[in-house]
Amino acid sequence: MTRTHIPVLAGELIDLLDPHPGETAVDCTFGGGGHARLVADRLGPAGTLIGIDRDPVAEERFSEIAADLPCGTRFIRADFVSALGRLQDQGVEADLVYLDLGMSSMQVDTWERGFSYAYDAPLDMRMGPEQELTARQIVNQWDERRLARLLREYGEERYAGRIARAIIRARGRDELDSTQQLVEVIKGAVPVPAQFAGGHPARRTFQALRIAVNDELCQLDAALPAAWTVLRPGGRFAAISFHSLEDRRVKRFLGERARGCVCPPELPVCVCGHQPEAELLTRRALGASPGEIEANPRSKSARLRAARKLQDGAP
Repeated sequence: MTRTHIPVLAGELIDLLDPHPGETAVDCTFGGGGHARLVADRLGPAGTLIGIDRDPVAEERFSEIAADLPCGTRFIRADFVSALGRLQDQGVEADLVYLDLGMSSMQVDTWERGFSYAYDAPLDMRMGPEQELTARQIVNQWDERRLARLLREYGEERYAGRIARAIIRARGRDELDSTQQLVEVIKGAVPVPAQFAGGHPARRTFQALRIAVNDELCQLDAALPAAWTVLRPGGRFAAISFHSLEDRRVKRFLGERARGCVCPPELPVCVCGHQPEAELLTRRALGASPGEIEANPRSKSARLRAARKLQDGAP
C-alpha cells in the first residue's frame, strides 16, 4: 500500500474555511490526513482537530501523524453519521466541519480492498472491515433487474442493462471473484466505440458497486444535517465531492439553508419571516485547476462547495 496522499483542492478548502488559532475543526472523512495537516497548522496549540473515519487504516494514519500536529487531537473510528451524532450528544460545537467524499488514495492503492479496476484484487470494496455487504455478494447474488437499476442510478451507466445481463451470464458459468474478472465482463458488454470515450469502461460500474457496498448516498443524506447541527453559528462548512450524485445533494442542502423569504411572489411584503441559515461561500462549485489536474489526475472530477452558518434553524 502506498502512503502517498495528495489532498484535492487543498488551497481552495483552506481559503474558504479560513481556520483560526484556537478553533475546533471536524474532519469527517480523515482518510490520509492531507487536509487535516493543513487545517491543524492554522489551529495552533489552543485549537482542536477531530478526525472521523470508519477505515482502520485511516485510524493508523491518524496515530502516526497526531504527535506532529501543533493542536489538540481526537479520533473517532465510525461512519461520519454515527460520529457526528456522538459529538452532538457531547455538546461539541465546531468552528469548521468538512467532508472529502469518495475514496482516499490509500484506499484506492490498497489492492486487496478491491476498489480499483486497474489491477486484479478480490471483489470487496468495503470501507470498514465490520461491514457485511461486499461487491462480490452484489455481483453474484443480485438479480438482473436489481443490478441494472444499481448501475443506472448509482453509476449513471448508459449500458446498465447490457452489463447486468453480461454479469448474469458470466456468473452462471462460475462465480465472479476478482476485479479483473468483472472488468472483462464489462468490456465484453460495452460497445467497442464507447470503450474509448468517457474514461475506463468499468469506471461507472465500480463507482456504483462502491456506493452500494458502503451505503454512501444514504450516509451523505444523513451526514449533511448532522454536520450542520454540530457547527456553531458563524462556523464554516465545506464538502468536496467526486461525482454528480454527491454534488447535487450538497448543492441542494446548502441552497435550502441559504434561502431567505419563502412567501409567494405576488405578496408585496414578506410575511413569513423566514431568515436564511447560511451564507454561500461558493455560488458555483469550484473545480481543480489545470495544474492540479496534471499533478494529480484524481482531482479532475472534484467539486468543492462551502457555506457559513448564520444561525441555527427552527426546531
